[in-house]
Amino acid sequence: MATISENGDLAHMRAALGLARRGLGQVWPNPAVGCVIVKDGRVVGRGWTQPGGRPHAETVALAQAGAAAQGATAYVTLEPCSHHGKTPPCADALVQAGIARVVAAVEDPDPRVSGNGLRRLREAGVAVELGLGAEEAEEINAGFFLRVRQGRPLITLKTATTLDGRIATHGGESQWITGEGARAHGHRLRAEHDAILVGAGTALADDPMLTCRLPGLEQRSPVRVVLDGHLRLALTAKLVATAQQVPTWLVCLPGNDAARIAAFRSCGVQVIEIPPDKEGYPDLKSVSLALGDRGITRLLVEGGARVTAAFLRHRLVDRLAWFRAPRLMGGDGMPAASAFGVDVLGQTPHFRRSNMAEAGADLIEYYERV
Repeated sequence: MATISENGDLAHMRAALGLARRGLGQVWPNPAVGCVIVKDGRVVGRGWTQPGGRPHAETVALAQAGAAAQGATAYVTLEPCSHHGKTPPCADALVQAGIARVVAAVEDPDPRVSGNGLRRLREAGVAVELGLGAEEAEEINAGFFLRVRQGRPLITLKTATTLDGRIATHGGESQWITGEGARAHGHRLRAEHDAILVGAGTALADDPMLTCRLPGLEQRSPVRVVLDGHLRLALTAKLVATAQQVPTWLVCLPGNDAARIAAFRSCGVQVIEIPPDKEGYPDLKSVSLALGDRGITRLLVEGGARVTAAFLRHRLVDRLAWFRAPRLMGGDGMPAASAFGVDVLGQTPHFRRSNMAEAGADLIEYYERV
């Protein structure tokens, strides 16, 4: 069997991982995959999963490589698929193209694949190596993996606060705590997620669009999800008025007026009924599973204090994106999270910082749940 070169192979896998990231937020329910095909030290094909999840990365790269794929090495960030869906298996396509060697970062946890793609390649005489770039590949597709294993998306809680954790004045003024650079980072986060969620309070108070407004990335806006148990959102709200252009989903409790539900649906809004939790709100664990069932792999939560507290209370926050401005507000301001049932330190959700960046005067910290 061929062995991994720590220089050439690693460089090509890093390129494939970079390509994979281009698909984040655009390819659900599929994983975001990158593929680089190399022949005699020269890159002959590059591809990444296309919007909507197809064509797959390998298909795009093979089409670009053409006849040069014969005898080449393919670097793929995820095990090539082996099942027939809306497209033929990528493992078969690699074999038919004459690929001699496949370097794959991680095995696909999807039970329809899960080792079968690599086995099919080996049985066809293709040399296979697994594990190069595995940590970054798993990070890129953490949402896809979580949906396969637990049925729910990866959930990132994003908040913008003062240094002492306040999101607004006592009168509700919050625009803008952070500066323009931090807001641009926030829009990039939206572009990299499949869906964005807010509570009805935020939707009613701000009448937001919840779209990505970075130049050139306007078409990468996520699905907009509003937790609105009693369907209080106005039919004239921007989220409803633009539902034909950018998908809007309302999560409500059972038993709302049928005519009102029909009115929302006639505007292009998808209404999802979820049973209540003990407090009478849509049960968040059921909400997360419902979103996963609809294909969402990466969810960005931009809720207010109550929604933030609810996700923390239910232990549903996998990552934090904490935007911090060099301001202080003290007890006069509204906290980032309302009370969610902490009596002792052992009950606090625990996170570790994974990255940090500056955006003008503001600081952006990224955390992962421990």
